[in-house]
Amino acid sequence: MINLFKRVETRKGLFAVEKITLIYNLLTSILILFLFQEMDHPVQMLVDRAMIAAMTFLLMYLYRLAPCRFSAFVRIAIQMSLLSYWYPDTFEFNRIFPNLDHVFASAEQWMFGGQPAVWFCERFPQMWVSEPFNMGYFFYYPMILLVVVWYFLYRFDLFEKVSFVIVTAFFVYYLIYIFVPVAGPQFYFPAIGSDRVAQGIFPSIGDYFHHHQELLPGPGYEHGFFYNLVESSQQVGERPTAAFPSSHVGMSTVLMIMAWRGSKRLFACLFPFYLLLCGATVYIQAHYLIDSIVGFVSAFGIYILATWMFKRWFAQPMFK
Repeated sequence: MINLFKRVETRKGLFAVEKITLIYNLLTSILILFLFQEMDHPVQMLVDRAMIAAMTFLLMYLYRLAPCRFSAFVRIAIQMSLLSYWYPDTFEFNRIFPNLDHVFASAEQWMFGGQPAVWFCERFPQMWVSEPFNMGYFFYYPMILLVVVWYFLYRFDLFEKVSFVIVTAFFVYYLIYIFVPVAGPQFYFPAIGSDRVAQGIFPSIGDYFHHHQELLPGPGYEHGFFYNLVESSQQVGERPTAAFPSSHVGMSTVLMIMAWRGSKRLFACLFPFYLLLCGATVYIQAHYLIDSIVGFVSAFGIYILATWMFKRWFAQPMFK
């Protein structure tokens, strides 16, 4: 039985995941100052960042009062939970820049002779297709939790590294999203109309998404349990951002690499959900097919980069 409250010997100071979060915090704060006049609520964004930084240092000092596995997990889990803030935050930046969906939709049309995101859902609207794919898509966050908790319970010595690699990989994707404003088919196709999509006409819509963030119901079996779970979560947390490359595919691939390196049994359990998740990104029209392909390929480079950063900056393990 693991003693969660047994005292652990750790280095003083910030954890690796906290340091990379503060770096991302600082970089985006500088960007806010550069774009201050063009942003919708820059003061609030800067206040949020100051509060996140203050909370990070407060947690560091509180941890010193009771340095155990549980308090370490809480400290790192809070940083990982902030990803739910940093993701929609990318939209506050890229909404300023001209939308690029017409470029990616045109590239998709040229490469595949049409739109796979439209073909896929139109040819397989049945419940037995829709529900598994929506289940896979919804499994994204549980997959992150399972991998993180597995390392926490069984390879605590690698827990800091795993959390760092995951959060750093997310931040790499978020930086791309800030400067590459692509909303994806689920936002772009309704904006230009289905007739134009069918004709292969993809006009530039400029700053359309600066003022329009409506997300219409996605394709699939509308009465399905997992369909409605995905639909509800998207209505709450989705923004017209983060389509290229697909972080769902990229991050789940990073997680599968970690699962393979940690436990072949864990990898085998997650693999069916991983395949469904990758297919779902195109099926529910969250991404163009090229987004998912690049998401898969980029995952390996980002994993290597984040691992190198951890070894270069944090050669000595935090936990003993």
